[in-house]
Amino acid sequence: MEIIRTVKRLEEALGNARSEGLSIGLVPTMGALHAGHKSLVDCARAQNDVVVVSVFVNPTQFNNAADLATYPRTEAADEALLDASGVDYMFLPSVEEVYPQPDTRVFNLGPVAEVMEGPMRPGHFNGVCQIVSKLFGMVKPHRAYFGEKDFQQIAVIRRMVELEGFEVEIVDCPIVREADGLALSSRNVRLTPEGRQVAPGIHRVLAESVRLKENGMNPGEVEDEVVRQINSLPGLTTEYFSIVDAITMQPLAAWESAGAAGAVGCVTVYCGDVRLIDNIRY
Repeated sequence: MEIIRTVKRLEEALGNARSEGLSIGLVPTMGALHAGHKSLVDCARAQNDVVVVSVFVNPTQFNNAADLATYPRTEAADEALLDASGVDYMFLPSVEEVYPQPDTRVFNLGPVAEVMEGPMRPGHFNGVCQIVSKLFGMVKPHRAYFGEKDFQQIAVIRRMVELEGFEVEIVDCPIVREADGLALSSRNVRLTPEGRQVAPGIHRVLAESVRLKENGMNPGEVEDEVVRQINSLPGLTTEYFSIVDAITMQPLAAWESAGAAGAVGCVTVYCGDVRLIDNIRY
């Protein structure tokens, strides 16, 4: 595996691969890699000739300076995981390399970005689109891989691809969980021992909520009951739980209003001061 820190070297290496007719897969990450990231890498490795993993903590997608400052950075461990996973190129640029000038672009993302995480984290999705569009321009991948834990983010990125005209296939990969159901996240390392014990309750409540639908509850009733149950667990506070169309991200008043992709329930929960997200398909 080659570690690349400059756009010039990245474009040189991938230009050679492209001239040989090789397919390129990109896994964009912010580092602090875990088994969830490895599942994306494994999928990319199976479907492409060349695999690039970017590791870059993108400042433009943080609307909270403290969150940016405390985001875990584990470069040596990340390198070891990627090397062992058969990655060809680890792209590890500096902020100055990615943003030689401030990125002032504003993306017209529309309704998919105006619900849930949109109002809770102003500017977040625009920052995501800034970095992902830059990476797509640098790498020019045939496929790019994203985890379904960030379900709304995938919808936003698909919208950005449509707006910008990128010729890239967006591949969404299933959530990877701990044995007790907690969705893997780089933020999990910040959980206190007590928080780590209670956090799996989020997925347990979500999984049980499928039965509430089967028992005849409408989406609004399921939302209320999920929030009640999560908030009853010690140390957990629900920021939002919304049942939405899996493509448009728009809230559903009735199950039959969902399109062909069905409904998904998206939740954000504070476990102490750690913000956790998860979702469930209905």
